Amino acid sequence: MAGSSLGRVGECLSAEELTRLEPMPTRSISPLATAAIIALLIGCTPSASQSQSRPSPSAAAETASLEATIRARLDSLPAQSSFYGRHLATGQEVAVRADVPMNTASVIKIPVMILAFRDADAGRLNLDERYTIRPEDIRRGSGLLQTFASGLQPTMRDIVTQMIITSDNTATDIMVAKVGRDRVNRMLDSLGYRETRLNMSTGELFRAVWTALDPKYAALTDHEVFERGFPNDSGAERRTVALVADSSKWLGRTTAREIARLLEQLQRGALASASSTQQMLRILRQQFYTSRLPQRIRSRASIAHKTGDWPPLLGNDVGILYAPSGPIVAAVFTNLNRGDFFELEATEGRIGEDVLNAWGRGR
Repeated sequence: MAGSSLGRVGECLSAEELTRLEPMPTRSISPLATAAIIALLIGCTPSASQSQSRPSPSAAAETASLEATIRARLDSLPAQSSFYGRHLATGQEVAVRADVPMNTASVIKIPVMILAFRDADAGRLNLDERYTIRPEDIRRGSGLLQTFASGLQPTMRDIVTQMIITSDNTATDIMVAKVGRDRVNRMLDSLGYRETRLNMSTGELFRAVWTALDPKYAALTDHEVFERGFPNDSGAERRTVALVADSSKWLGRTTAREIARLLEQLQRGALASASSTQQMLRILRQQFYTSRLPQRIRSRASIAHKTGDWPPLLGNDVGILYAPSGPIVAAVFTNLNRGDFFELEATEGRIGEDVLNAWGRGR
């Protein structure tokens, strides 16, 4: 016991401070007690890592209950699902199938944004440069840029913003072409992410929808794919389910744990300059789509987040909840949903509320 106590004091005091502890006469205060007094006098408190590694019994029980609740909610859905959450101040975490690779859909646009701002920090990309949108740039699916006439000239910053807040596919493919898909994946690899990858552009994904109907459509240009829209024949739904299930056809892949860790790095300012970090977090906070994690907590906490979906088969949401107790990262994925999509979104909303109720109170 005494040895472990002295060891903890040693974590608070430097080696030099410890060597200054002079021997005490017999029956006087012991060196251990002296060390403890000095530690208190110099204001030594446990480090964040110490406090995180030793959760109180009540906190551990609270987290265990939260995990059981979230697992039960996810298991009630007729879908493949996963979750990871972590309170950044306390280190409490919940993981439900958190290391299973999942179809990201548009969640993978977060690393594209990160590389764009890192390139801006390095002087490689001017976010105030204007880009002229051409007919061949336009993409179907989510986003507003497809509704404007060709020739619109937003800044690169505008394009990054639309890629996130409206999940604009036109903006996404412009940015993927600008920063480079391979460079996105090299960045992720250099940061230690082994399961998080950008697999293709949205144009390539939508072309795959047509080639699933007939391989001859592989020759379609991006603009021709846009003009055609999506197949609506009797076999279209069956082929879409197969495409969403085929990991080689995913826009991107990740795990709940990895994407949450990337968000944690972003929140801590470890991925870009302070200015770029604040701009990225501001963009994520402007997310238009709030029907999942924020659904039931918007009046209680702000959230910087990114959705990803292919209704009714897939609905994901990952983000940072700014609770009174400090930031919380959370990532929920639901793939190959066979049930009601509104119930899927409602379940993710309940999970957001569960997390905030358990971890969000001011300490």
